[in-house]
Amino acid sequence: MKVLITGASGGIGFATACELARRGHHVVAGVLNASELDAYEGVSGVETMLIDITKAEDRAAAAAHAPDVLINNAAVGMIGPLALFPMDRVRALFEVNVFATLEMTQAVVPAMLARGSGRIVIVSSVAGVRASAMAGPYAMSKHALQAMGSSLRAELEPQGIDVVLANPGAYGTGFNDRMVASVREWLKPEDAAPYEPFIERMSGIITIDQMDPAGAGPHMADLCEAKETKLVNPIPPGLF
Repeated sequence: MKVLITGASGGIGFATACELARRGHHVVAGVLNASELDAYEGVSGVETMLIDITKAEDRAAAAAHAPDVLINNAAVGMIGPLALFPMDRVRALFEVNVFATLEMTQAVVPAMLARGSGRIVIVSSVAGVRASAMAGPYAMSKHALQAMGSSLRAELEPQGIDVVLANPGAYGTGFNDRMVASVREWLKPEDAAPYEPFIERMSGIITIDQMDPAGAGPHMADLCEAKETKLVNPIPPGLF
């Protein structure tokens, strides 16, 4: 089985790529920067390539691999109070997490339709099913992925393509820590006071006692290999 993974330079994407390769699958791991191309040095069964999912030429090059499974893992994260959140940052979130993810999906669908089989894994989040104070911007984008996955699953299942959502919890990939730090990039100190309790609570929820991302790899690989699937798949199973 050939599996294409976006956003695979580290964290859950890396763990999934390594586990799938260990199980004997051919993995194409997409990384964003040239400096990350050697992330899999010494890992057999993994081919790396540069994929910026916001670029049409990168999506086309990735889709040319005609994967049996696409794992849409590339994402960005930001948090903050919605009443003040800069709209350019909202648009940037949706550009990667929603629009480019859909475009990457559309790019691989024709080859899957031609052979009558395939699986698309959309990596959402617990934030795709729950939204809390400060999580609004990121949760909005992940809720959009939930709708995307639900619609695509219904539309493509009759044509032999399975679509599933993976909803990871808080894994220690650095992603959550960067999300919390991002709010300080734009929230003015004079505006921050009413929101500090929420920021502190959010930080405690998503940056403390994070799980080892290596543990997500087998669960994600199982989802790729499963004969039968459900739409929503907590990672780890039983998370919610």
